[in-house]
Amino acid sequence: MYPTDLTVSAVVDLDGRFLVVEEQVMGQKVLCQPGGHIEAGESPEEAVVRETLEETGCVVECGELIGIYLWIHPQSRQQFLRIAYEAKFISCDEERKLDDGIIARRWATLPQLEARQTKLRSPAVLRCVRDYVSGKRQSDNLLTGMLPLQQNVHRVMASADLV
Repeated sequence: MYPTDLTVSAVVDLDGRFLVVEEQVMGQKVLCQPGGHIEAGESPEEAVVRETLEETGCVVECGELIGIYLWIHPQSRQQFLRIAYEAKFISCDEERKLDDGIIARRWATLPQLEARQTKLRSPAVLRCVRDYVSGKRQSDNLLTGMLPLQQNVHRVMASADLV
């Protein structure tokens, strides 16, 4: 069994359009929210801001916790635990070099994401946006006492919604 892959993601809404990255994963082009792994000594909120900048060139301010999501890849059975935050768009550097594997930053409406479900990196991408749009937010206290998260994955998983 694989270890659980712990990541953060940013749901960035700019006038009803959501920031996504088009990336190359296992030979396929897919769409996903900006996000990634939490580095040593970094809070999840700091990781959201850093990963969004690295993957899109956009500066954001991390907002409220939307939710924690567990997705299990149907073929490999790899578990992906995603901590999703809303993030306020500040600015974007169109000239910034993006992370390896990132093809481009894109903006998409919810209906556009729904129409491209088969091109999303995982079902969690759409679930996070739908939860954001519906107004779902979690208490910031949800993760209190679980830091560092990398050492408390089992406790974070207990709080997750299965996607």
